[in-house]
Amino acid sequence: MTAGGAGGDRGAGRTDDGGRRRPPRLVFLTLTAERRLRRWIGRRGEDRGLSAPAAGVLLYLATRPGASTGEVAEAVDASPAGLSGLLSRLEKAGLVTRAPDPADRRTIRVNLTADGKAALGVVQSALGELNGKITDGFSAQELAVVARWLEHVGRVLD
Repeated sequence: MTAGGAGGDRGAGRTDDGGRRRPPRLVFLTLTAERRLRRWIGRRGEDRGLSAPAAGVLLYLATRPGASTGEVAEAVDASPAGLSGLLSRLEKAGLVTRAPDPADRRTIRVNLTADGKAALGVVQSALGELNGKITDGFSAQELAVVARWLEHVGRVLD
């Protein structure tokens, strides 16, 4: 099964050949939106080497300095191997540091550097712009329904 299914129907609530209303293709629409969001964020951060997952790491560490690699992986929904590679790239770029926890040397703690904090400002500014773009034209009630649906999807598929 592909995310989009057969045919060119990409909109919500179209009719089938028999004139019946079909439900919105929420999986396809969600996956398409997610890919486009990642690309937009990546384009905004490419001069600093910041992908959407990297932006997620910076945002998480801004509010949880010294988080363990396991905590970061869980927060950004990354595999341990994927996060390790991402943290290596961020460390080489001078945006984060990794160090063993003094109380438990098996645990690695991650922190933003000064350059990481500067990059975080760029990420926050870009996300503010992005939020404005994607919410423009929708009422607070409509956005609340979208947010509730997305939270529901996250809960039932976890």
